[in-house]
Amino acid sequence: MMPIMRPLLRCALALGAIVAITAVGHVAIAYHARLRPPAVDASSYTVREEAPGLRRYGKSYFYEADGLIETRLEGTPAEIGWAMGKLLRPVIIQTETQLYQKFERYVPRPWARALLLDWARVRYSHLDDNLELPFRQELAAYGLALEPDPFVSFMPTYQRLVYLSSLYDVSLSFEHAPLVGCTTFLLHGTSGKDGHSFLARNFDFEVDDVFDEKKVVYIMVEQGAIPYASVAWPGLPGVVSAINAAGVAMVVHGGRAGQFDIHGRPVLQTMRSVIGHAKTSHEAVELLRGLNPMVSHLVVLTDAQGDGMVVERVPGQSPYVYRMPERAVVTNHFVGPAADDPRNVRVREDTSTVYRQQRGQQLLAQLRRQAGAEALATLLRNRQGLNGEALPLGDRRAIGALIAAHGVVFDCTARKLWVSTAPHLLGKFVELDLTELLAPHVDPIAAGQHRRVLPADDLLVSGRYAAWKASTAASTSRP
Repeated sequence: MMPIMRPLLRCALALGAIVAITAVGHVAIAYHARLRPPAVDASSYTVREEAPGLRRYGKSYFYEADGLIETRLEGTPAEIGWAMGKLLRPVIIQTETQLYQKFERYVPRPWARALLLDWARVRYSHLDDNLELPFRQELAAYGLALEPDPFVSFMPTYQRLVYLSSLYDVSLSFEHAPLVGCTTFLLHGTSGKDGHSFLARNFDFEVDDVFDEKKVVYIMVEQGAIPYASVAWPGLPGVVSAINAAGVAMVVHGGRAGQFDIHGRPVLQTMRSVIGHAKTSHEAVELLRGLNPMVSHLVVLTDAQGDGMVVERVPGQSPYVYRMPERAVVTNHFVGPAADDPRNVRVREDTSTVYRQQRGQQLLAQLRRQAGAEALATLLRNRQGLNGEALPLGDRRAIGALIAAHGVVFDCTARKLWVSTAPHLLGKFVELDLTELLAPHVDPIAAGQHRRVLPADDLLVSGRYAAWKASTAASTSRP
C-alpha cells in the first residue's frame, strides 16, 4: 500500500467509527430514554358527524363556528384522551405540522435536529414522573386516538405528547423564550360593570400564526372536578387561561427567576389541577402552595367576589402572594423576593414589561367608573405608548403588539367569557356562557345562534392590517 494511503485509510476508519458510534448512541438513547405509556381501556365510540362543523364522540363534541373551535370533553381521563384525539385529530396534525416545519427552518441540518432531540430525550427522560397517573392515562389514550400518527418516526407518540404538554415550561427555561409579553387587567367592586368581577388577558406567544388561527375553547367536564372553560390551541392538555363553574379565573404569565427544576410539576397541569378544584381565590392559592413548579412564572387569578391575587412562583421557593386593588394590571416581572434576581432584573431592563404596566395603569385611570367586557377588550388591543404616543404597528412596547395567540375577557360573576378570533386580537370577540355550555344536553349550534360579539378592530376592518402584513413580509423576504 502506498504510504499516503495509510493515513487516509486510518482517517476513513476513524470517521466511520465515529459515525457508527453516533448512530448506535442515537438508537440507544431513543430506546432507554423512551417514556412508556400506562395501559388504558380501548374506546367503543366512533366519531359521528351531526351537522356542518359539528361532530360528537360519546358525551364529547367538536363544534367549529364564528372563528373558534368549541370542544367539550367529558368523562374519565381515558375517555377525555380518546375524545380529544378523535375529535381534534385533523387540526392537531395541522398544528404539529406547522410546528415541525418551523423546527426544520430554524434547525435546517438533520444531524443538528437529531442531536437536539437526543439531548431532550436524555434531559427529560423522567418527565412523565412529574405527572399524576390520571393525566398520564389521558395522554396515553390521546396518543392511541391519533393513530396512524404521521410523526411517530420523529418521536414516539406518548413521549411527544408528554413533551408537548410541558412545552410552556421547556420554552420558558430558555433565556430568550417568546413568552415574556403578556398583559392582564383586573376589575372588581365599583370599577366592574354592575359590580361584577372581571379578568382580561392577552396571551402573547411569538410563533407567527400557529396557535392564533385555530383557537380552541375547551369545555372540560372531568370526573371528580369542577367543570371549567379553557382557552388554548389544538391538542393542549393543560391550562393557560381558564374560568371554572365556581367563578374562579386563572391565567399564567411568563417570568424569569431562579433555576429550572426538572423534577417540578409543569405549570399547565398545575393550573389545570387548581382550576378543577378551587371554589375561591383563597383555595386556589392554597392549592398552588403545595406544588413545586418546574420553571418560574406568575399566576394571576380572581373569583366571583373579586378577590384578585398574583402568585409569584419560583422553583424551590415559597410562593409570594399579593392582593390586587380594584383596578389593576399585571405584566411579566416579579415584585416580591425574586425582584432582585438577575434574570428578573434583565426582564425589567431588556423587555417591555415595565413600560406595558405603566401604560396599562394609565389606561385604567382613564376608564369610566364602571367598565365591562367591551372596554376591557379595547384595553387589550391598545397599540399606543405612554401618554398616547404613536407606536409603529407590532412594537413590543404596545399592549396589543399583534403577537397574541389569544385574548380573553372573563366575567367571573356571570360565568361568561369573550374570546378573540384571528388575527391576534383584531377579530371579533365571541361571547360564551359557561353555565349554558355546561348543561347536560347542550346543543352547541342553538347556543351559538344568540351569542353576542364584540366588533372587530378597525385596523382589520379598514384593510390596514393586511397592508402592514404584506409590507412586513416583503421587507423580510428581501436579501
